[in-house]
Parts: sequence; C-alpha cells; structure tokens
Amino acid sequence: MPGVDPWPEERDARKYAGPWPVVAHPPCERWGRYWSGGPSAKVRRIKGDDGGCFAAALASVQEWGGVIEHPEASHGWSHFGIPKPPKRGGWVEAGIGWTCCVEQGHYGHPARKATWLYVVGRYGELPELIWGPSLGRRRLDHGYHSAEERRAAEGVPRIKRLTKSECVNTPPAFRDLLLEIARGCKA
Repeated sequence: MPGVDPWPEERDARKYAGPWPVVAHPPCERWGRYWSGGPSAKVRRIKGDDGGCFAAALASVQEWGGVIEHPEASHGWSHFGIPKPPKRGGWVEAGIGWTCCVEQGHYGHPARKATWLYVVGRYGELPELIWGPSLGRRRLDHGYHSAEERRAAEGVPRIKRLTKSECVNTPPAFRDLLLEIARGCKA
C-alpha cells in the first residue's frame, strides 16, 4: 500500500526507531483469554511471554504516536496500566492516550471479533466508530470450553466456526480505519 512501511516478523518490529506513527498488533497468544494454552494444553505457558513485543509496541506508540490493536480482554491492558474500555464502545481517556472497544464485524469480519484499541498522539477528533455488538455470522473460537457450555448449547443451531486464518484476518475496511487513525497521530 502506498505510504505504508510494513514490518513483518522477519523485520522485527521491536527494533522500530521511528519516525512515523505506527499501527501495532503485537502477538496476542500470551495476552488473551487462553494465554496458558487452554484447558487441554500439554505445555503451560507464561502470561505475557511474547519476547517483549507488547512492551516494544507500547513504547513505539508512546514515542511516535499511533495505535495498538489487540483482542478484547487482552491482559496487556492491565499489565501495562491501560484502563479497560467498556464493551459498549466509546473512546475513554487512558493516561496519555485513548482506548476503546470496537467489533470488527461492523467492518466486514465474518465474526463479531471484539477488539481493543489504544491510541496515542492523535490530533484533532478521534473518529466516531460503529459501537456496540455487530452481527457476527460465524464463531471465532474452536468448540466448547466446558461440559456446561456443551450442555447449554444442546438444541441450539450451531454457527459455523472460522478457520485459524479466517480468525486472524483483518478486514480491509478495519485496516484502513487503523491506518487513518495512525495518520492522524503525530510523533
């Protein structure tokens, strides 16, 4: 994309030294609801063990401006002292920045995919997003997490689950929104 300098894994975004605002999505596996690997994991994980990626993304956003995008309920927010945004949406002051909860389903994702944003350095108005629950047509997660959940779902039509790549994809409209937010930030 013109005007975008992507930093794939092999470039190691932890080494970013500016000067442009960033759109960051540090690895979320160790910050999400299943940071430990889930109930059937053979190896237990350490919460936040991402090789310093979240800390580096936060430092870049605070130094150069931009936005961090992470799944709703990311433990990174509490670990780094960012206030948790309300699920209903709306921008909330968060120290030197702003945070919110928005569902990517409003922007073309096949599931609701609730997402937290943290924005620093925004000049002018923050964009008005589409707040509240979206109409997700598919499931993000992979099955039931307990026998109780399975019993509660008996007789309820199953919603087709997404593949792993479908889960992690960002809809183009949401990508463009994140870029717009970052372009309105100053270093």
